[in-house]
Amino acid sequence: MTKMEELTSLLVDEINDFKSAVEKLEKMNAHLRETKIKMDLTEYKASIETHQQRMASHLSSLERFQNHFDTKINKAKIYPNWAVVVFIVSLVLGVGAVVFVIISHFS
Repeated sequence: MTKMEELTSLLVDEINDFKSAVEKLEKMNAHLRETKIKMDLTEYKASIETHQQRMASHLSSLERFQNHFDTKINKAKIYPNWAVVVFIVSLVLGVGAVVFVIISHFS
């Protein structure tokens, strides 16, 4: 019978420990439900604002580059003006020389 008494007393002790653990968990659960968590976002807001300013400055610099590039493309020519003038003058002089040679040969 002593073993039975020991087992029942051990079982009663375990049940009491379990009951106290459940009560502690209920208290912790109630405390967690009452606890409100407030997040501080001021550092993130400042970081996001500086990032937005940087992105805006990069965007404006890209737009300036694109405008500059577009004006350069619009002003671009295949041949420079002086090369066109030299070609036309040499063409006129060459045709004139050929005509002069032909006229002097037949005259």
